[in-house]
Order: sequence, then structure tokens, then C-alpha cells
Amino acid sequence: MLSRFKSGSIRNLEREYSCTVRLLDDTEYTCTIQRDAKGSYLFDIICHHLNLLEKDYFGIRYVDPDKQRHWLECSKSIAKQIKSQPPFTMCLRVKFYPPEPAALKEEITRYLVFMQIKRDLYHGRLLCKTSDAAMLAAHILQAEIGNYDPGKHPEGYSSKFQFFPKHSEKLERRIADLHKTELIGQIPETSERNFLQKAQMLETYGVDPHPCKDVSGNPAFLAFTPFGFVVLQGNKRVHFLKWHEVTKLKFEGKTFHVYANQKEDQKIILTYFAPTPEACKHLWKCGVENQAFYKLDKSSQVRTVSSSNLFFKGSRFRFSGRVAKEVMEQSAKIKREPPEIHRAGLVPSRSCPSITHGPRLTSVPRTRRRAVHISIMEGKN
Repeated sequence: MLSRFKSGSIRNLEREYSCTVRLLDDTEYTCTIQRDAKGSYLFDIICHHLNLLEKDYFGIRYVDPDKQRHWLECSKSIAKQIKSQPPFTMCLRVKFYPPEPAALKEEITRYLVFMQIKRDLYHGRLLCKTSDAAMLAAHILQAEIGNYDPGKHPEGYSSKFQFFPKHSEKLERRIADLHKTELIGQIPETSERNFLQKAQMLETYGVDPHPCKDVSGNPAFLAFTPFGFVVLQGNKRVHFLKWHEVTKLKFEGKTFHVYANQKEDQKIILTYFAPTPEACKHLWKCGVENQAFYKLDKSSQVRTVSSSNLFFKGSRFRFSGRVAKEVMEQSAKIKREPPEIHRAGLVPSRSCPSITHGPRLTSVPRTRRRAVHISIMEGKN
């Protein structure tokens, strides 16, 4: 009887495993789930923990043993997607950036998007001029430490906080000046809204860069935003295709193609090369999902797509979930008391840990020279 109980317990333990999900404030949530649980089960647990209803903008990301990033698919078993052995470590991130983040219905959603964009700024994914960088950082200060108080904030206090990969002392002084003079009296919610309004106007808002090379072998970063497909080279946007212009996304091996129709029936094909076939497939799947989410009017219009010109060849993939228009319509119907938000205070010299590391373009040195742009960094979560 005892041996039967023991063997049954072992089998039961084998059916369960531990999952740890790093949240946007760098805290961790750990739970035990069944081995056959689907991605949707874990995602719903996390959203319930956060009291998050406008959840369609978010996703769970993980990294495989080869350091390739993936989005956890809600319709598939977690254990079958992740190649590593449990316990599993993943992170919650914004997967589809809201076209107008400041207009999101609930404050909790705006706060989480604010935390994501703050990470984007810190990891160099959000390109901006010095004036924009100073204002964004000042809003972060106001939202997270409140009004300037000479008793608490001595000379040079802004230098103790890390908003960007690197920045100049002149920029630090400008951040402090804005915080002291222009933002006094703003409550956290207002500062976060203003931050979001400023961020959404930048060309690289919503960019999650994929490193590639163009046909000449030059490095490039490909990305998908709420407004279309973007190619960045040397801290500049060299291509931008609106979603209604993109007609097809295709890949074969390491080669990624974007087909588009522009003005006066001008057809173009952009070709890029990813580091590995797995990276190229991930790039393609991200593109398919973003195009469906932002371009379609209804989720019933979603179709299974093939990576090849011949449907029966190559990889096939289908976006599952609601599209942006449906999400906004559903958000408008939310009627509840706003959930309490436990904001994470700004910590001096935050390290902003992430699961993976990746290449970075040139960054602004910490000198007295004028900071012109904050550079892009790929691979950070």
C-alpha cells in the first residue's frame, strides 16, 4: 500500500512543474502548473495576479537554450514549447504596443505599458533627441519620486538614477531642471500619461528590434510597430511600410522577405538575412501576428498563412486572439472600480536585469558632449 502511494506521488509530481514569471517591475511570480497546461492557463494566472483586464496587449516571453527569444503561444502546451527542463523562467512583456497608450481605459494597463517603455528607454530601444530624452526622464522622476524636495534631493540627485544606457552630465542637469520647475504637482497617474503621450510620438515607439543584415551585408534592425514595418540602420529609420501597404511576409531558411504595394501601384520587395533559421522564423511569426493584430477589423478575418509561396510547403502559422479594434471595443465596456496599483519606487542606479543580452549600436558616452540620440539595443527583455 505504501509503495503504491509513493509511486502514485512520484507520478503526480512528474505531472507538475514550477514556473517563474518576471513581471515588468522586476518582481517575480512563481506558481505550480500541470505539465499539460497550455500557455493561456499561465497567462491568465498572471493577469489575474495583476488584476489586468486589458490583457491582449501583453504576452509571456521565454528564451530557449540557444538564446533565441520566443513568445509563449496560448493555444499550445507550455512543456512542448519550451525546450529547456523545468523549472521554467519567463517574463511578462508588452507584445502589441497600444497605438494610443495614454488613451487606454484602465490606469493599471497604462502603468504596465509605462513600465515597458521605461525599460525600452533604459535598454536603448527608444531612439530620441536630447530634448525628448530629458522630458521622458523627468516624467519618470516625477511619477516615481514625486515633487522635487531640496531636503531630500541634493545637487546632482538625477545622476543617481539610470534612465538610459549612457548619457551626458548636461542631460542629467536638464532632467533635474525639468523635474524641479515644470512638473511640480503632477500625481503619478498624470506623469505616466504625459510620458506615454510623449513616447508614442517617437519613430521607434513600439520597436522590438530583430538584428539582421541587408543584401549588402550591412547590419540592420527590423521591427513591427502599431503603425507598420520598420527598418533601422545606424540609428536612423531607413524604411517604413504602413500595415495596409504590406501584402505578404515570407521566409526561407535565414532569408526574410517583405512584399508591399506603395503609391501608384509601386510594388517593392525588401530582403534581409537573419542570424539563424530559428531567428528568421521568430521574426516571421512576430510579423504575421503584428500585421493581423493591427490591420484586421475582426479576428474572424484571420487566416492561416504559409512562409512559402506554396501553401503546402514551409511553415504555417495562425494568429490566435482578438485584434486591436476588438480589444479597444471591449475595453470601452469595462465598468469596475479601478484596481489598486502598487507602484515600484525608482531605485538609484537600477540594473534593470533581463533574461538575455544582445548587441548594441553606438551609444551616447557619459561625457560633457551633447547627447543626440539614445541607441538601440537588441535582445534585452
